[in-house]
Amino acid sequence: MTVANEDTDPNIEAGALVAAARELVAELSEEGICEFERLDPSPVPNAHSEQRSTPAAPAARRFSAGAPSPQPSRPQPSRPQPSRSEPSDPIPSPSASARTSRDPVAPAPSPVGVAEAVPWQGRRPTLEEVRDHLGDCERCGLCSGRNSIVFGDGNPSADLMFIGEGPGEQEDRQGLPFVGRAGDLLTQMIEKGIGLSRNDVYICNIVKCRPPQNRNPLPPEVGACRPFLDGQIEAVAPKVIVTLGKPAASLLLDREVAITRLRGTWQEYRGIPLMPTLHPAYVLRQYTAENRRAVWQDLKAAVELSQS
Repeated sequence: MTVANEDTDPNIEAGALVAAARELVAELSEEGICEFERLDPSPVPNAHSEQRSTPAAPAARRFSAGAPSPQPSRPQPSRPQPSRSEPSDPIPSPSASARTSRDPVAPAPSPVGVAEAVPWQGRRPTLEEVRDHLGDCERCGLCSGRNSIVFGDGNPSADLMFIGEGPGEQEDRQGLPFVGRAGDLLTQMIEKGIGLSRNDVYICNIVKCRPPQNRNPLPPEVGACRPFLDGQIEAVAPKVIVTLGKPAASLLLDREVAITRLRGTWQEYRGIPLMPTLHPAYVLRQYTAENRRAVWQDLKAAVELSQS
């Protein structure tokens, strides 16, 4: 009885076969499978057999998941397919698909998620209030590997504020920012280069705990620390901010930057003039007269504006 019905209306069977083939192509595309080998079923005598997605032959065939197939005559009620246009190019390899799914359209240096509510919302806090609210922080995974929280150091009413990336090994041990080799170079730049005492400025980082192997902080880690960085900026209220390196500049400017091209050009953060410059650790790695002169020029411009 079933065969007689199919012979009477062959379009029903052809439509079902086309829809099944279409569904299989979609599943293979999602799994990154470009082709596979299978045995075709035995042919069923039918006047419309040329419309089927597989030729009527018992031999093994190669099936390309990237080959276009006709649209089904009607959606399948059990597994509806989303509407989409048929790609003209072959299906990407699994590795390319994985990169596309992971990589964002554009880097997002700003913190993710909802910012933590702080008790000083809408008013200027003190540094002590910000530090007390930070507490023995366990808001992100960096807390598990730290020895010390590295909050900040310097004049709480400084006209010039330096913001770096994160604590290193020596900073983690001592609980103070910029006290390792890069810190020694920064101190020389401040004291010998622009004629200020380190105690005249305020220095902090965008995260307060050392990232493993001194890697760049991850967005959730930056997001967890962001209320405290903003609290420090509000508490100090500097006339000028100097960002040290790419991560700090990218965070405060809310966009991915190329620090070697952006450095030396005035920017702004919440109405405060911002000077991006190279991180001292970068200068140590690329210890050229050109890099040292570039940082000195940036700091000189920053201190002149802060004292005007």
